[in-house]
Amino acid sequence: MSIRYLHAMIRTNVPEASHTFYTEGLGLIKTRQYDSEAGRFSLIYYAAEAGAPEVELTHNWDHKEYGNGDQFGHLAFEVDDIYQVCQTLSDQGVTILRPPRDGHMAFIKDPNGISIELLQKGDRLESQEPWASMENTGSW
Repeated sequence: MSIRYLHAMIRTNVPEASHTFYTEGLGLIKTRQYDSEAGRFSLIYYAAEAGAPEVELTHNWDHKEYGNGDQFGHLAFEVDDIYQVCQTLSDQGVTILRPPRDGHMAFIKDPNGISIELLQKGDRLESQEPWASMENTGSW
């Protein structure tokens, strides 16, 4: 099984100050940004260099305050076969918060309660049962 660490996600209500901190303070580069008008959020990514693991800042436009308990979001890993990884983890009793219904993304929970995002390497896989019809079991 091949796995690659991708990013850690932190929620921010001060994206401009965060940008200055990560670029001017730490010397990271802004690798990309995605803005969703419909979802009213921005995802902003920073890394030490192109292709390196990233820090993802999530800015929910309408949310004003975060505490230490809800500011950290999740870790993300890229996997070769999302269905196989989720089945292995499920067989071990790991909680699947968001099943890989779309063949692209799943969320699981580690023993410490930390959300971990799993992303399919390359193109999304075709939907497979039982994953395609499973419901979410928690928040991520």
